[in-house]
Amino acid sequence: MYGFEALTFNIHGGYLEAIVRGHRSGLLNAADYNNLCQCETLDDIKMHLSATEYGPYLQNEPSPLHTTTIVEKCTHKLVDEYKHMLCQATEPLSTFLEYITYGYMIDNVVLIVTGTLHERDVQELLEKCHPLGMFDSIATLAVAQNMRELYRLVLVDTPLAPYFSECITSEDLDDMNIEIMRNTLYKAYLEDFYNFCQKLGGATAEIMSDLLAFEADRRAVNITINSIGTELTRDDRRKLYSNFGLLYPYGHEELAVCEDIDQVRAAMEKYPPYQSIFAKISYGESQMLDKAFYEEEVKRLCLAFEQQFHYAVFFAYMRLREQEIRNLMWISECVAQNQKSRIHDSVVFIF
Repeated sequence: MYGFEALTFNIHGGYLEAIVRGHRSGLLNAADYNNLCQCETLDDIKMHLSATEYGPYLQNEPSPLHTTTIVEKCTHKLVDEYKHMLCQATEPLSTFLEYITYGYMIDNVVLIVTGTLHERDVQELLEKCHPLGMFDSIATLAVAQNMRELYRLVLVDTPLAPYFSECITSEDLDDMNIEIMRNTLYKAYLEDFYNFCQKLGGATAEIMSDLLAFEADRRAVNITINSIGTELTRDDRRKLYSNFGLLYPYGHEELAVCEDIDQVRAAMEKYPPYQSIFAKISYGESQMLDKAFYEEEVKRLCLAFEQQFHYAVFFAYMRLREQEIRNLMWISECVAQNQKSRIHDSVVFIF
């Protein structure tokens, strides 16, 4: 019952909520980012990170460092924290935490299938997969020729199996079909996660509804922009939008018929929360749109920590840490390629 979580939440969730709030206090702040932006080499970045929670993960790495090493070690830290929380969790929190990994599983499936299509080495692809999205039979994805085989041989035993019902076709896998498969899977995953959170009720349902609705709306905008000028029909585009969110259903009707970025902008400006996002980018350009969405998402994720006795803090923490790793990757790449003037182009400050 909403408002009464304080009575019973701490019996099973109190310890882990304290843990995740402790992890949140270890996120890099503006002072850390200012120091990182002054670095001249990747070894300087390693030195600055040694004073943070990433220190133990990077301390034994020899010079010269590579960006991939920094990202890999930072991701390793996130995975360790996640596994610790999952080991301590009881139902329904353990299921909630598992839902968080399904997005990584979808990305891994798409990465392997796309790489195989372009005749890349399977072992090399497996190394690029996100560790939180790994499952036992992932290596055998390479043998599938179409979606029916992909489901029958591999995915039937994974948590993604129910999401595949909408996209099983006998068509051969090509770049277009794989992208449609990714978005269909994500749509089914977000709707399932949303329904699960609604069943949990209380503050978890309230806050997660907002965060997942924002994710669904962002995906709808990205699908629209990416499909402009392709052979994807309006009906096909509409089928890829999630059946919830602020834009559902009338915003989806408008987005489905958009033919350029300015029409997308006109449709989105009718919704006050998204008006401010599109106000940051000039007409006709969409390059800065991703950053504007990330900034809005970070703001919402930080607000999730303002309430107590709910599970959304776990989702928010994982997303914030993921954004931090993206920031570190961008800063490291800029430093490695001697493009320090571009560092602020893509860094999203969290605090």
